[in-house]
Amino acid sequence: MKAVVRTRSLPALLAAVLLAALSVLLWAPAPGAVADSDLSTIGRALRQSPVYVDPAASAQLSAADADALAKRIKSADKPLFVVVLPANHPTDKLFVDLRTATGITGLYAVRLGDRFDARADHTVLPNTAVRNLVTSVQGERDAKAQLTDFTDRALLNMRGSAPSGWGSTGNGGGVSTTALITTAAVVVAGGAGAYAVVRRGRRRREEEQRAALERLRVVVDEDITAFGEELDRLDFHPAGAGADDAMRADYERALDAYEQAKSLMGSARRPEDVRGVTEALEDGRFSLAQLAARREGRPLPERRPPCFFDPRHGPSVADATWMPPGGAPREVPVCAADRTRLADGHDPMVREVDTDYGRRPYWDAGPAYGPWAGGYFGGGLLPGLLVGTLLGSMMATPSYGADYGTGYGDFGADGYTGGDVSGADFDPGDFGGGFGDGGGGDFGGGGGDFGGGF
Repeated sequence: MKAVVRTRSLPALLAAVLLAALSVLLWAPAPGAVADSDLSTIGRALRQSPVYVDPAASAQLSAADADALAKRIKSADKPLFVVVLPANHPTDKLFVDLRTATGITGLYAVRLGDRFDARADHTVLPNTAVRNLVTSVQGERDAKAQLTDFTDRALLNMRGSAPSGWGSTGNGGGVSTTALITTAAVVVAGGAGAYAVVRRGRRRREEEQRAALERLRVVVDEDITAFGEELDRLDFHPAGAGADDAMRADYERALDAYEQAKSLMGSARRPEDVRGVTEALEDGRFSLAQLAARREGRPLPERRPPCFFDPRHGPSVADATWMPPGGAPREVPVCAADRTRLADGHDPMVREVDTDYGRRPYWDAGPAYGPWAGGYFGGGLLPGLLVGTLLGSMMATPSYGADYGTGYGDFGADGYTGGDVSGADFDPGDFGGGFGDGGGGDFGGGGGDFGGGF
C-alpha cells in the first residue's frame, strides 16, 4: 500500500509561515515589559550609528566629537563600531556579548575608562592586525585623540561595508501592528530576501575589488613605466658589435617581460590578477641585471628578490637588518644604495603610495597590495619580511596564507563580510580573550573563547 503524500500549495505554505511569524511577534513581550540590559541598549544603538557613548562616560567624548567620529566612519562606509563606557563597566565576556547583541560582522573598539581594546571578525580584520592597531594607540590618554587615531588607521585596512541600518531613523518605542505585519511579510519573503542579500553581498565585493584594483593600477602603471624607461635608456643593440647569443636572450626576455606586464595589467579584473604583472617585471629586471653583467665581464648575479623598500630599485645585492616603527628587527633584501643608507644610519628610500590618509609605505596601505608584493617577493619569503606590519598581519590568516596566488589579497572570501547581519553566527575565538590585550590575553583575567574577559 502506497503512502499518500499530501503537499501544500505555495499560498498555503505562505499563509502558514505568516501565521507562525505573527504568533511569535504578537506573543513576544512588549519592549517595556522586560528591562533591557546595558549591552542590549548598546547593540540597538550601534545598529543605528557607529558610535555609542554611555551617559556615565560622556565626559570622555563629547556629543559633538562622537558625532564627528560617526560621520567619519559612515563616510568611509566601513563596519567599525566604537563604544565608550565608564571605567567600572563589567568586562567579563564584554566583546562576545557585545558582538552577539549587535549581530553585525565588523570591528568593535571599546574605550573603558582610560583603557582601550578592540576585537573583529576575522573576515573584516585579522586578529594580528587588530593587535597591532590597538598597540599603536595604547599610549594615548586622551579619548578623542585615541579613538580618532584608531579609527583612521583601522578604516585604511579593514574590509567590508557599513551596515544598511546606519542613517535610518527610528523612534525607539514599541512595535506597532504595522511593523508586525511588515516583519511577518519579510519572513514570508525570506527566500527572496536571502537571494537579495547574497546578490547585494556579491555586488559589494565586486565594487570593493574594482575600487582596490583602480587604486592599485596607479602603482602598477608606475612600475611598468619605470621598467620601460630602463629599457629605453639601455644602450644595447642585438646586432651590434660584441653582442652574443646569451646577451640577446637576456634582452629578449626583458622585452617579453615588459610586453607581458602591459598585457596582464590590461586584462586585470581583480587585485589578485596583479601578481602576474609584478612577477613579469621582477623577471625582466633580473634579465637586465644578467645582461649588464655579461656586457661588463662580471660574474652573473645570483637570483635574488628585488629591493624590499622599492622593487623598482632592481634586484637586491644583500640582506640588511631593518626594523619597522614599533616592530621587531628582521633581515630584508636591499639594493646597494639602500644598504649604504642603512649602514650610515639613514632611512631607506621607501616606496610610498597614495591612500585616503596621505602617503604611506606600501606595507601600510591595505590588503590590495598583497598580490602586488607577492609577485615581486613570492609567497615563501614575503611573510617573514612583513611580520609586524599591517599587510603582514593580514597575510597571517588562513584566507591569505593558504595560497598567495589566490588567497592573499582575495576580496572574495567566503562567509559573512563586514556589515552583514550575521546575528550570533560568528567565530567566538575572534572575540575571546581579555580586555586590554589588544585581541588576546586579558583585562582582568580569563581568556580563550566565550569564557574570557574583555
